Amino acid sequence: MSDSKSDGGSFRSPGTPRTTSRRRLLRLAGGGLALAALTAGTVGCDDEAADTKDPASSGGTTPDGGDKGGSGGGGADKKGGAPKPLWTETTSAETFGDNDELVVAGGVVIASGTPLDALDAGTGKQKWSLPGGVVPGAPLLLSEDTLYLAGSQYDGSVTGYDPASGKETWRSRLGKGYRQPRPIAVDETQVYVIAEILEDDGSSTTNVIAALDSTTGRIAWKEQRDVGTMQSGIHAAVRGRRLVYTDFKKNLTVRDTATGRQVWTHKTTKTNYGFFAVHQDLVIVPQGQRLQAFTLSDGKEKWSLETADLTLFKEPAVVEDVLYIADSARTVRAVDPVTGKELWQSKALADAGLQVPRQYVKAGDTLYGATDLDPKGGIIAMDAKTGAVRWTFNDGTGDHHAWLVATDGKHVFALHGNKLHALPV
Repeated sequence: MSDSKSDGGSFRSPGTPRTTSRRRLLRLAGGGLALAALTAGTVGCDDEAADTKDPASSGGTTPDGGDKGGSGGGGADKKGGAPKPLWTETTSAETFGDNDELVVAGGVVIASGTPLDALDAGTGKQKWSLPGGVVPGAPLLLSEDTLYLAGSQYDGSVTGYDPASGKETWRSRLGKGYRQPRPIAVDETQVYVIAEILEDDGSSTTNVIAALDSTTGRIAWKEQRDVGTMQSGIHAAVRGRRLVYTDFKKNLTVRDTATGRQVWTHKTTKTNYGFFAVHQDLVIVPQGQRLQAFTLSDGKEKWSLETADLTLFKEPAVVEDVLYIADSARTVRAVDPVTGKELWQSKALADAGLQVPRQYVKAGDTLYGATDLDPKGGIIAMDAKTGAVRWTFNDGTGDHHAWLVATDGKHVFALHGNKLHALPV
């Protein structure tokens, strides 16, 4: 059984339509655009330049409505403002703004690019480099001890590396009948990939989803998806016996990880851009004005949460058993992901005139959010218990790329364009 490709379905939540910016569509479509361009022998598109002015100065501030004084926390300076970077390095980063293009593991921080460089988390010095880099738009996929990459030689391979040393530790191929396999998720035993199915004339109109044994590299199972489904724009996660993913056709699909059998599929609204969060046996999806949690076993709704009229939910994230999500009115919520009960709600971003985060990490008692655009954005440090804004960090470059954030618990790494900053926590 394969993914539904119909645009109909019963899971379209009510919500106010909005006009999607061309810049954001380019960012979210980056992987697919690059794939199509490389297939045609051309260069993939990059983000559109922002239509806002560069910030007047670099560095960070303590916003109005935020924590004041030297006890700001989260690495704040003596005045409670943003800390100065421990180090800043120019990287080869070529990102499209997806959250899996900046990772930390094995004492190194890695930003997607060509070459693929791993920098020492403490000093910023290069530890290792892969000249071939990564396939544009493909994720940096981490298991407990392996970094999985789509083959940069476009030879149909998927490769695993030791993140600490950069040494190849694993390799697999789907076979000659498939093109450009991309890893989308990984668990303790398998790597899940999507690849194009080649026709006799070298074209492709269908794609396959497959599971590769993470020990032997052998194919555990593979299932052809429907004509019209897409191999790009995939966001995926694994929980137990369930693989859950979305695509650009607004499908939310769950498969059995042991057999590849499709368990259920629903349609999502155009407003969630394919982002979702998972926690225990639930997948949590923003659907316009509603935030819905479905059980992974059968797709039934467990709980839902609504925001104000004319307001849309943004990208969700579960961090340390708490769901964090902002809306277009710049309200941030902390929610119990099991019950949907709201733990706190903060309007500090709106009070300070800041943008909403699209990615979250946590270190200590501070929640760090990374925003999409540069002016009035960057890295926002918030009190994880109240949502109060402590400080914001912006490098002042005016670069139009989305900010990305990652942490190893000792540092917060902020990527903006090709600038990688290490901030103290």
